[in-house]
Amino acid sequence: MGFDDTYKLSAHAVIANEAGEVLQLRATYADKTWGLPGGALDLGETIHEALHRECREELGREVVIDYLSGVYYHRVYNSHVFIFRAHLKGRGDIVLSSEHSDFDYFPLKDLTPVQRVRVQHCLQFNGEVQSAKF
Repeated sequence: MGFDDTYKLSAHAVIANEAGEVLQLRATYADKTWGLPGGALDLGETIHEALHRECREELGREVVIDYLSGVYYHRVYNSHVFIFRAHLKGRGDIVLSSEHSDFDYFPLKDLTPVQRVRVQHCLQFNGEVQSAKF
């Protein structure tokens, strides 16, 4: 299977606050759901480059990537998602792009079941990259 419009790759960041709550952004498109910062890779882009670019675009901030914690296949989207632990670099406010209307930090119990699994794997990282199918 080649890299084309029918198959997607994306990279997303798990960014937690001091209380262990996870940063989520509310989309202004489609079903306006909450999700982790990040998005689809552009052609020729590495997963690290994509995560840095997406976070700059969506948060108006630079991130520092701590580690890759998991790679997950999503049947509904025919997509592989790379999940990274990251933190915001330096100080400053989050400035959302037009793709998002709000941001907030959520406890694990308030995440969707799929998000909860991916985020738990990330926060409980033991040095082994996890994978799963949803």
